[in-house]
Amino acid sequence: MGMSGSYDLGAGGDSSPLSFALAERDRETLTLVRRAVEARRVMLAFQPVVQARRPDRPAFYEGLARIMDSNGRVIPARDFIDVAETTELGRMIDCLALELGLETLAQQPGLRLSINMSARSIGYPRWLRTLEAGLAPDPTIAERLILEVTESSAMAVPDLVSVFIDDLHARGITFALDDFGAGYTAFRFFKEFFFDVLKIDGQFIRGIHANTDNQVLTKALISIARHFEMFTVAESVECAEDAAYLTSIGIDCMQGYYFGSPSLSPVWLSPTAATGG
Repeated sequence: MGMSGSYDLGAGGDSSPLSFALAERDRETLTLVRRAVEARRVMLAFQPVVQARRPDRPAFYEGLARIMDSNGRVIPARDFIDVAETTELGRMIDCLALELGLETLAQQPGLRLSINMSARSIGYPRWLRTLEAGLAPDPTIAERLILEVTESSAMAVPDLVSVFIDDLHARGITFALDDFGAGYTAFRFFKEFFFDVLKIDGQFIRGIHANTDNQVLTKALISIARHFEMFTVAESVECAEDAAYLTSIGIDCMQGYYFGSPSLSPVWLSPTAATGG
């Protein structure tokens, strides 16, 4: 493919300089994340998810995991989660994110908050203990908690996901299928999941006002969601034109930099929020 003279890839590419560099980078990332988790340098950045018809009113906030390295640099989940998710470290991050989210819900009685988790954390004892401890003081916390499960991890263990959702629905917890369309969902499983919210992946949303292919695909995803009585959220909304188009085709909610970036200092912690200003 025009690269035969550039690298000797060896068997399956495992011995190439590129493979070695990528593996070394992943090891360094895991070491950095492990040290941050062990020191509990994990926090949540909060991003609003707004109602399409009333964008001044957040329907809920998403709490996005961040870690801080030893130099005080804040690192977003996208920079480490792919490497960590399939390891024990990924389970620990899910536990800490859930713990922080439940603490926030306990402190803010009027807040609805979504927290990300991998389906690989289903049945993880520490995660379940964290959930029970966080719900114990106030049963209304469960009704304000949304658990976001990525499409890719849900498809790895679809039977476990279905049972898990049924069990926690009984507690009042809401479930969102995150990054929908990013992977390869088997629709025979999709109808058995009973997710409450469908979050459409940003690859279909960015620039949608000028992209007819993504318009057709997003309309189809909204139609599927309506059929299964699911609430729809468009991810990665970054301009007014996209927001206007999405509103016109009936999206329920939108999330993205156009409405607010993830913040470590959310609006409810501001002095004006405390005084009602």
